[in-house]
Amino acid sequence: MKNRRTLIAAAGAAIAIAAAGAYVMMPGDAAAGRGGELDDGAELLPQAGVTLDAAIAAASPARAIAAHLPPPPAGRTIVLGAGKAAAAMAQDLINTPANDLGPAALEAAFVGLAAGHGVEARVIRGVEALGAAGFPLIAAVGAAAVEAPRLLDMTWGRADAPKVTLVGKGVCFDTGGLDIKPSSSMGLMKKDMGGAATTLGLARMVMEAGLDVRLRVLVPAVENAISAAAMRPGDILPSRKGLTVEVNNTDAEGRLVLADALALADEEAPELVVSLATLTGAARVALGPDVPPFYTDDDGLAAALAAGSAEAEPSAAASTSSSV
Repeated sequence: MKNRRTLIAAAGAAIAIAAAGAYVMMPGDAAAGRGGELDDGAELLPQAGVTLDAAIAAASPARAIAAHLPPPPAGRTIVLGAGKAAAAMAQDLINTPANDLGPAALEAAFVGLAAGHGVEARVIRGVEALGAAGFPLIAAVGAAAVEAPRLLDMTWGRADAPKVTLVGKGVCFDTGGLDIKPSSSMGLMKKDMGGAATTLGLARMVMEAGLDVRLRVLVPAVENAISAAAMRPGDILPSRKGLTVEVNNTDAEGRLVLADALALADEEAPELVVSLATLTGAARVALGPDVPPFYTDDDGLAAALAAGSAEAEPSAAASTSSSV
């Protein structure tokens, strides 16, 4: 179980880099310390000298996983080249402008991926439906937008296989809300759903490789817009976990939608949860533009993630932390 868990985690780190392809996290205006707040909308920008083909070394962790899992059923083949198609799909989603890829279009991509692998996606759509289902933070973040907020959910694999849950931030555009971003930080906010896109890329790789896991994929899909229905600084919101959250800055919306989604993920007590997000520009302030940060309280898992990341992109080192 431990080997399977750490190997899956290594593949997660590798495909996270490969699915983003030639992209790395960059800050919005957090470097300037605006309002003392962390900028929730990290940007994704091209990384010079990194090609898609160079990033597709993520297939190598899949080989390691395949060696530690039971053979596929008769007539079924482990697909080791799935990383390239998954990376291209994720890049296309990330690069699509927000007028063509809002929450509804992200839902369509999610549902299409699920259908293509023989599973049915579940969608909770709209402020009232999300509130009634116990996702008030997702509802609050997306309440101001023309396109309704939604939670996308799919499950794949045999029911008694080890549970692996992927959660991806799907903020299709981030104005910052009433704490509006300056134009220099808002220009690339179509890519604030990069976590969701990378999650879909990783999910596609796992499914096409036929890995023996019970895979669940959760994406809160919203737009952080401005209207009379927008959440306000100082609002106190309930959450799925039962805690309340005071909004000090409406540009911290990513952690709100992820809080509800991660609370749902935790209810099944999976062996592994991987959350992917363009969450804070402070990452670049600390580590620079070339190092993808991640956080875990499991040192063994951190080592496996770092190893997988190094295998996918030898020129880049991953930063680890044992504290959250």
